[in-house]
Amino acid sequence: MARVFLVVMDSVGIGGAPDADRFFNGDVPDTGANTLAHIAQACATGRAEQGRSGPLHVPNLDALGLGAAVRLASGAATPGLDAEPTGTWGAASEVSPGKDTPSGHWELAGVPVPWDWHYFPDATPAFPDDLVARVCDIAGTDGILGNCHASGTAIIAEHGATHMRTSQPICYTSADSVFQIAAHEETFGLEKLLDLCKSLAPTLHAMKVGRVIARPFVGDGPDTFQRTKNRKDYAISPPAPTLLDRVQAAGHPTHAIGKIGDIFSMSGIDDVVKGTDAELMQHLSKAVDEAEDGSLTFANFVEFDSLYGHRRDISGYARALEWFDAELGQILPRLRPTDRLILTADHGNDPSWIGTDHTRERVPVLIAGAGAGTLGLIPFTGVARIAARHLKVDWT
Repeated sequence: MARVFLVVMDSVGIGGAPDADRFFNGDVPDTGANTLAHIAQACATGRAEQGRSGPLHVPNLDALGLGAAVRLASGAATPGLDAEPTGTWGAASEVSPGKDTPSGHWELAGVPVPWDWHYFPDATPAFPDDLVARVCDIAGTDGILGNCHASGTAIIAEHGATHMRTSQPICYTSADSVFQIAAHEETFGLEKLLDLCKSLAPTLHAMKVGRVIARPFVGDGPDTFQRTKNRKDYAISPPAPTLLDRVQAAGHPTHAIGKIGDIFSMSGIDDVVKGTDAELMQHLSKAVDEAEDGSLTFANFVEFDSLYGHRRDISGYARALEWFDAELGQILPRLRPTDRLILTADHGNDPSWIGTDHTRERVPVLIAGAGAGTLGLIPFTGVARIAARHLKVDWT
């Protein structure tokens, strides 16, 4: 019986978004941003040599149609990605008014976002007084630290010692619709941090802030502070049943790998596993071997985005793509004849671009198990329809 593995390569955009001029990094529109093409071009010209060398080497993704998808989406040159596709391939465009994680994932799961997200101003302070008062009331403190746009690692290094001394939570945001709270797992307490974020989430969700994110860390000082893998996102719920809800309602098992459970507030999800991308790849490999007939496995690999895209690290991003491709090469031969493995992305995050924010881009849609074929340009919601159709789940 059919199975579907829907895998989001977080931020692996391929340029060409028709509305990129409406989205910005600072004052610069995202017009021309192209995560994959710019990485491939940098590799081919010797500008991505840290920890790797030479042209971008992703033969499995390219065989499925990655290079072809980039050229379809944007017409950009993709040095080293010139295979004749043996998979089914295309490119998808988003209609939701955001270039963030919830918007992309919800729309891939069939539900475009019907509202404008709330974003906090890039100013200090960034948060309104009544929101700060609410945080203090829940946390039992007389103030917060941060209150600005910031890199998570940088703001922990700056305020971590004061936080440990005062217990004031470190609150910050970014160009995304998020409210993030960093706190020390031992001196503040992990459960206290999670309770704070959970209690605060309804207030933020009412403002149409997409996520409240708990960012626990450990260490004794700026040189040793390190975020842990106990991050937890409290996301606003999708406004309508998603692919996960529909598959589950039809009686099929649904499995989440990575932050999918957080993004969808566990709606329509039977179980979830988390970890680093290396650990998540082991979970995906196990799912390919063990997932039930008729099941949907929905996975997100976030480190392309979190470790390399936002940090504008071209070499690191290229290394991650090459690692992912090599691991994919171990999984593809083990797919059953009736399986479909769908590889896509939720937005772009061009590491060659100005700023640190996501970039508005089309994304690849690569399908293993369906033979060679062309999807053309499709909407993000087309991914959900493809998965539902294969699982024989009604989509009307």
